[in-house]
Amino acid sequence: MKFISGAFYVLKNKYIIASILFIVWMLFFDPKDWGLINSSKNKLTELEKSEKQLGKMIKETRGELDLLKTNAQTIEKYAREKYYMKKDNEDLFIVNPEEKK
Repeated sequence: MKFISGAFYVLKNKYIIASILFIVWMLFFDPKDWGLINSSKNKLTELEKSEKQLGKMIKETRGELDLLKTNAQTIEKYAREKYYMKKDNEDLFIVNPEEKK
């Protein structure tokens, strides 16, 4: 019985009621509520991971570009591998290891 009267006393206090309503409002009904903040943090971590991956790709591409600008053998190798180019007196055989039947 004392528990019920103690709970009734707490619920009768206007400051506690106002505090509870404020917390509920801030957690669920405010335009910048907890769910929005959590989803924004998750999106930020995904974007940071993507930024790191793209930074690595840019570094690799710049290195490849430097090689293509400076070395004629690299240009020839790149043309053969990417565009299947060949010299006039050569035959070209394409072997694709990804195709397995």
